Amino acid sequence: MKIFLLKNSLPNWIILLIDQVITSWSFALSYLLIWQFEFTEILRGHFLIFIGLYGIVSLSMFYFMRLHTGLIRYSSTVDIYRIFVAVLSSSVLYGALVALVVAPMYQISSNNIYLALLVNFFISSSLLIMLRIGTKSIFFFVKRNTKDKKESVLIYGANSSSILVKEALEASGMGKFVVVGFVDEDQAKGNKSIHHIRIYHTSEIEKLHRKAQVDKMIMMSEDLQEGSRKQLIDKCLELNIKVLTVPPTAHWMSGQLRMNQLKDLKIEDLLQRPMINLESQMVADDLRGKRILVTGGAGSIGSEIVRQVLSYAPEMVVVCDQAESPLHQLQLEMEEKFPSADIRICIGDIKNFDRMYTLFKAYTPEIVYHAAAYKHVPMMENNPSEAILTNILGTKNLADLAISCDVEKFVMLSTDKAVNPTNVMGASKRIAEIYIQSLNGVDLIDTETEGLKICQSPKTKFITTRFGNVLGSNGSVIPRFRSQIEKGGPITVTHPEITRYFMTIPEAVQLVLEAGTMGNGGEIFVFDMGQPVKIIDLANKMIQLAGLTPGVDVEIVYSGLRPGEKLYEELLNKEELTIPTHHHKIKISRVRKYHYSKVEDDIKELLALNKGNDDYSFVSKMKEMVPEFISKNSRYEELDTADKLKSQL
Repeated sequence: MKIFLLKNSLPNWIILLIDQVITSWSFALSYLLIWQFEFTEILRGHFLIFIGLYGIVSLSMFYFMRLHTGLIRYSSTVDIYRIFVAVLSSSVLYGALVALVVAPMYQISSNNIYLALLVNFFISSSLLIMLRIGTKSIFFFVKRNTKDKKESVLIYGANSSSILVKEALEASGMGKFVVVGFVDEDQAKGNKSIHHIRIYHTSEIEKLHRKAQVDKMIMMSEDLQEGSRKQLIDKCLELNIKVLTVPPTAHWMSGQLRMNQLKDLKIEDLLQRPMINLESQMVADDLRGKRILVTGGAGSIGSEIVRQVLSYAPEMVVVCDQAESPLHQLQLEMEEKFPSADIRICIGDIKNFDRMYTLFKAYTPEIVYHAAAYKHVPMMENNPSEAILTNILGTKNLADLAISCDVEKFVMLSTDKAVNPTNVMGASKRIAEIYIQSLNGVDLIDTETEGLKICQSPKTKFITTRFGNVLGSNGSVIPRFRSQIEKGGPITVTHPEITRYFMTIPEAVQLVLEAGTMGNGGEIFVFDMGQPVKIIDLANKMIQLAGLTPGVDVEIVYSGLRPGEKLYEELLNKEELTIPTHHHKIKISRVRKYHYSKVEDDIKELLALNKGNDDYSFVSKMKEMVPEFISKNSRYEELDTADKLKSQL
């Protein structure tokens, strides 16, 4: 039996020879049957001439159709079809040669030869098909019963895609998986079979696991988003059944599934939501032929903005960031994906007004997507001066230049941490929001920034977008948990009740582009982030997805809330309401109005305080500018206590 497991297949000429032995023997048998085994008549009927000519015709046709080049162990319905075509073509060509050449040349009757060809068609095609099916069946039977360790797998679904997955697993040649069943939600398909493999209802998964010791479940990636599928996945994780995903059949390489396309299910797969339906024509009309500047373009969000914007055929995309290596990697990627696009890569710090002034004057952008910011809460809590310089001064630099250079639209990316902030980072983003808002509806701005005199009515539409955490972003909790699991734990969670909103990077950027398109200036667009996720639940699921047991294989420990961290994120202030837009995932926040001159004076004072070394003085000013800024788990809580005492006196 070991011959069936050899990695090297038989030479093509041997397969061709075997096929010819079968077809010649089949023709001879058919000939004998038609002449009822009357050997005298058979020899008088020029049997050797007939069979010799058939062998030549059959050999030529089989070689031309290359039936011998396929691996018999992986034969498919296509091979069966090609066998029928080859045998039929051989019969038609042979019949024509007999009628036109052999019969006149040898003065013999060929009437019975056509009946022999008909019988031969059924016998030879049947034997050739049986050879391939038999070889394939023996190969997989031996493969399944070898002593090598096998993994019992279930395939979700009972449709054409599921059958393709099953055939791909069998054709892999690895012998690693044994398909023990299909699982489907349709009750009508229960107790039926596909390729002699039974279909089970999803409710039988636990019983099936006990019976067949199922190791893995394979699902198409497009099946993951349905609520019922997620319940099935949760059940698999509870039973310690690993879930693997395969891409949609349209993404299979050359129409074939490769084993490296089988991926372990990741937490991102479970958290992501159904695809968004965008008003892509509106976005295309807004961006096509425009000069676009993206700040923070090398970051996780900024780089995705660059990718999506380039798909709308802008005139030019200017990418600005201070991170050299990520910017270089993005440049290489964009040159490969968009070779004809006009992409300008610029290293620069948004705090550096002169550098930003140079970019605006050189490229005169019409649309600005401002994604550059410091985002890490504990880091900014310990370095508040940098949060003020980048998140506030940097935003002010860009906004002032946008007005000076008559930018059409300025879209700022903000965060849910700006709502009722409990940390310096969130407060700095809220002050940046306030400044952006104050620039809309102002009759005249008369100011001087770093030597630039602005005295005009702003034509720029300033738009703010606000959303929560994004999956896969730099510094996200998910890569950290994954790294801790790989090291064997423990996983550190700050608090058992901490929750966060999550959104995929492409989804967030799609909504940013659409919100930027629909904005008229002054709005804060709030995105539907779905349901908040408990971080402890996230940690448990990630451990289970790794095939491990929480609390047994990997411990979870609580490290305590970090400086400035709060348990629950919010997307709106209590004083704010939302109004719907044409897109169900985007709402507009009704926010308080701020007078530009007051905001301008406050920011000047804040920046002046920031030049000193007294963190408490400028954080105190931030609390004055954002009264809802109440520090949590931070050294700045004493400022809130002092303010409270003052108000009581």
